[in-house]
Amino acid sequence: MKKTILALGALLLSSTAFAQSDLIIENPYARATPPNATNSAIFMAIKNTGNEDRTLVSASTSIANKVELHTVIKTDGMMKMREVNAIEVPKNKEVMLQPGGLHIMLFDLTQPLTEDEFIDVTLNFKNGDKEQFKAPVKKVMAGMKHKM
Repeated sequence: MKKTILALGALLLSSTAFAQSDLIIENPYARATPPNATNSAIFMAIKNTGNEDRTLVSASTSIANKVELHTVIKTDGMMKMREVNAIEVPKNKEVMLQPGGLHIMLFDLTQPLTEDEFIDVTLNFKNGDKEQFKAPVKKVMAGMKHKM
């Protein structure tokens, strides 16, 4: 009996160790879309609590036929989105994916993204690791400021 309990305890401890990650995904969300929109974006904070730099190389979700890593740059006084090959997440640092900056673009959505739904997201890292989570869909009016 004691051997069985010890074996179960060791198994639980080893599986917990494999499940832990140096990355913490905080406040992820996808932007809700109007009924006929075909594109959206995902935002979040990625914290790397480890001692090695990490590199996000791609992302995927079942809700979009194409997913790209993007940034926003200012060229000739205009803000333009550009695809990037990777997003570096330095050791012991946090990288913000946010409107007007780094983000994950969703193209050719399979359906509109409705507020209070959740979508599956997988982040793929250069070292082969994956982070999977559900991101809530939120109605966001970022950048829409009205002066009265």
